[in-house]
Amino acid sequence: MTNLVLTKIFTLTSLSFLLALAATPLLTHFLYKYKLGKNIRDGGDTPLFTKMHSAKKGTPTMGGMLVWVITTALIVLFWVLDRGLHLESFHNLNILTRKETLLPLGAFLGASLVGLVDDMLDIHRLGHKGRGFPFRFKIILYAVVASLGAWWFYFKLGFEAVHIPFAGSLHLGWLFIPFFILVVVCTSFAVNQTDGLDGLAGGTLLIAFFAFGLIAYVRGQENLAALIGLVAGGLLAFLWFNVYPARFFMGDTGSMGMGVLLAIVAFLTNSVLLLPIIGFVFVIEFLTTFIQIFSKKFFKRKVFLSAPIHHHFEALGWPETKVTMRAWILAAVLAIIGSIIYFLG
Repeated sequence: MTNLVLTKIFTLTSLSFLLALAATPLLTHFLYKYKLGKNIRDGGDTPLFTKMHSAKKGTPTMGGMLVWVITTALIVLFWVLDRGLHLESFHNLNILTRKETLLPLGAFLGASLVGLVDDMLDIHRLGHKGRGFPFRFKIILYAVVASLGAWWFYFKLGFEAVHIPFAGSLHLGWLFIPFFILVVVCTSFAVNQTDGLDGLAGGTLLIAFFAFGLIAYVRGQENLAALIGLVAGGLLAFLWFNVYPARFFMGDTGSMGMGVLLAIVAFLTNSVLLLPIIGFVFVIEFLTTFIQIFSKKFFKRKVFLSAPIHHHFEALGWPETKVTMRAWILAAVLAIIGSIIYFLG
């Protein structure tokens, strides 16, 4: 049985990687042809950021589509083949189940589509100040997605507790719902903040998903582990073209969608309290942005040269590749520590 599960995960991950790798030239051709490139903020309120990243203006965005489109297409394909042909091989590759994968896939798709619309508004300089959805409206949209997930977890799956390593379960009752919404929304925006340098968000997400995929596999959640494998395969292909100098960027359709998925995976594996450790880089990115905004609003001064923190290091003179690779190393170390805590606790 173990060999069969590993074969399934490896097969789906490999298919996702190969299909995404093959589809990338088509996607980049489409993005370049129709000039669906990223707009860099003018120098009004962020002169340092604009100076450091002006050369990236016009680079195609929405590359995150590669991951969620391939993942969804393969899951639907094998579900249809299993239902239509009733062959054992297709049945093994059909991972769509109510208990493990229906919710994370639906939330991933919903959040990615919201991000896609936001990306399109930004590209065409529409929406709030020509930058897409207003920030408060984005919070509401992703809170709606998170609320649907919270309802499913609480009423359909019966979740109402979180596991504390070495201590046992903490029963939250109905408080599980606002806690779930808070974690999902914060994680999605934290990943979005990390998506600021070539390969930064893609690499750190890949490491975090690998850690949670390992936890899911050890817990016997084979379909969830296979879903994570599909996402990881697509991410790996995306990263192949996203490392410096990036052929295209992830965009909100990638970062917000995968941020939502990462949080839900953490809940499904009952290891959500390890998310700040396994996703430590995302936490730092989120906190430095919050600190900068808070300080500028109430004290009229900046704490960092530019926020989030990867831009601060850039402003100090660090090469972009150095910032990215050191973030990968930090992410890998903390993902290992988080995984060890899970297995011991």
